[in-house]
Amino acid sequence: MTEAEVWNFYTRLAADNPDPETELSWENPYTLLVAVALSAQATDVSVNKATGPLFAEVNTPHAMVALGEEALKGHIRTIGLYNGKAKNVIALSHALIADHGGEVPQDRNALERLPGVGRKTANVVMNVAFGAPTIAVDTHVFRVANRTGLAPGKTVLAVELGLEAATPAPFLAQAHHLLILHGRYVCRARRPECWRCIVAELCAFEPKTLPPKDL
Repeated sequence: MTEAEVWNFYTRLAADNPDPETELSWENPYTLLVAVALSAQATDVSVNKATGPLFAEVNTPHAMVALGEEALKGHIRTIGLYNGKAKNVIALSHALIADHGGEVPQDRNALERLPGVGRKTANVVMNVAFGAPTIAVDTHVFRVANRTGLAPGKTVLAVELGLEAATPAPFLAQAHHLLILHGRYVCRARRPECWRCIVAELCAFEPKTLPPKDL
C-alpha cells in the first residue's frame, strides 16, 4: 500500500470502531497479564468464562501464589493446555513478587523474562495496560497484514516491525485492536467477508469474495 492508502485504511477502520479494546476481561495489569497468558491457543470467550470466578477470588501475584497450582488448574481446566499454563502463571507470580515488588513491569524485556511470557503477550500488556504504542501480532493480525498488503512478512516479527514502520503515529496505540477485530469478524481466515469490508478497495487480496446467495 502507498502511504496515502495506509492512512485511508486506518482512518476507515477507526471511524467504524472509534474505541477498540481487548475482548479479554481484566481488572488490573496483573489480571491482564494472566488473561493474556491463558489466551494462547484459546478463545477470549473461553478465557473470560474461566477468569471471571478466578479474578473474583485472585487479583494479585501474592493471592495467586497462595491459591496454588492445583487450585488454579481447577479454575482454568476448561482452557486448552491448562496444566502448563497453570505452572507458568504460578511461576510468573513468584517472579513478580521476587523481582518486581509484586508489580507488573512496563518494560518489554522484563516482561519477556517472566515464565510463559513471550513478545506477543508482552506487547499486549504494554499496549492495553500502559498505553504503549506496541503492536502484538497474533494469527488475525498476521493474516490481515499479509492478505491486505498492509505489512507483508513471512514471520511474526517481520510483520510486527513492518506494521510499526507503516502505521501512522496517530493510529499506533489502536492499531493492534483495529487489526485483530477486523481479522476476527470481517477478514476471516477461511472466507473473508469482502462484500461488507470497509477497506476492500484498498486491499490487495484477490479475488474478492461475494456474499452468500441467501443474503
